[in-house]
Amino acid sequence: MKNNNDTLQRFIFESTDIRGEITTLSSSYQDLLALQKYPPQVELLFGEFLAAVSLLSSRLKHSGMITIQARGAGPITTIMAECSQDNKLRGIVRGDFDALDGLSTLQELLGKATLAITLEPEGKERYQGVVPLDEEYLSSCLEFYFYQSEQLPTKIKLTSDANTATGLLIQQLPSSGDLDKRQEDWQRVSNLLETLSSDEQLQLSHNDQLYRLFHEQDLLLFDPTAMQFSCSCSRQRTENALLSLGRKDVLELSAEQGLIMINCQFCSQEYRFTTADVNQLFDPPQPLLH
Repeated sequence: MKNNNDTLQRFIFESTDIRGEITTLSSSYQDLLALQKYPPQVELLFGEFLAAVSLLSSRLKHSGMITIQARGAGPITTIMAECSQDNKLRGIVRGDFDALDGLSTLQELLGKATLAITLEPEGKERYQGVVPLDEEYLSSCLEFYFYQSEQLPTKIKLTSDANTATGLLIQQLPSSGDLDKRQEDWQRVSNLLETLSSDEQLQLSHNDQLYRLFHEQDLLLFDPTAMQFSCSCSRQRTENALLSLGRKDVLELSAEQGLIMINCQFCSQEYRFTTADVNQLFDPPQPLLH
C-alpha cells in the first residue's frame, strides 16, 4: 500500500447524497497490540473495533470522543475502542482468554452481548445508542445501529490481520431529492461495495480500492488525515481520580501501603504517589501573600 498507513480519508459521490470513509491502521494498531498480549482471534476483533471507531470519528464535529464498546457474557467480557476528534485512538479488551480455544466468531467470543456507541462532545450533552450484538459480524451490527437510531442506510466493510486493520463505510445522507434517484444511486453504490474482498482491503491502497469499486462513478476523495495511538491519561487526571475517592480512604491506603501505584489500563503508564504526595494532594500549600 502503504502510503495510506494510519490514515482516514473522506469521500463523496458527486451528484448524489452518499458520503464515505476509508481507513487503514498499521503502526497505531501495532502500538496498541504491543501493550497487551492478546490471543490471535482477539487481536483480529480488536482491529475491527479500531477500524470501525476510526470510520465513525467523522461524527465528531467539535472536540470530544466517540466510543464503540461491547459487553458480553462470553470469554470476552469487554472490548472497547475510542477515537478523539483529533484522530487519537486507544482501546482495550478484557476477558478470560484461557477459555478461547477453538472460538472465533463474534457470538462465540462475546456470547450474549450489547453494542454501545457513545458520543461525548466536549462541553455538550453525552449521547449513547445501544443495540444487541446478535449479527454475525461487527459491521452488520453497526449497520443495524444506524438504521435503527438514525434511519440512515449504511454499509460497512471491516477486516484485519496481524499487521493491519482496515475499514470502508458508505452512507446515504438525509435529502429531499428525487426518491427514485436516491434509491437507484444507493442500490448501485452499495452493490459495488459488496464486491470488495478482505484481501483487497488489506493489500490495496485507498485510491486503488476506490478505483476498483467506483471508477465509473463521479467520486471526490479528500486529503488523508493521520491516525495515531495516544492515551488521554495524565498525572492530573489520576490525581483527580484519587480526590474523588475521598480523603479518608486515600489517606488510609497511603498509610497502609506507603506508596500508591496506579496503572493506566489503556497504556500501562504507571503513576506513583508517596505519602508526601498524598498529603499535598489533600492539603495543598497555601499561596504566600506579599
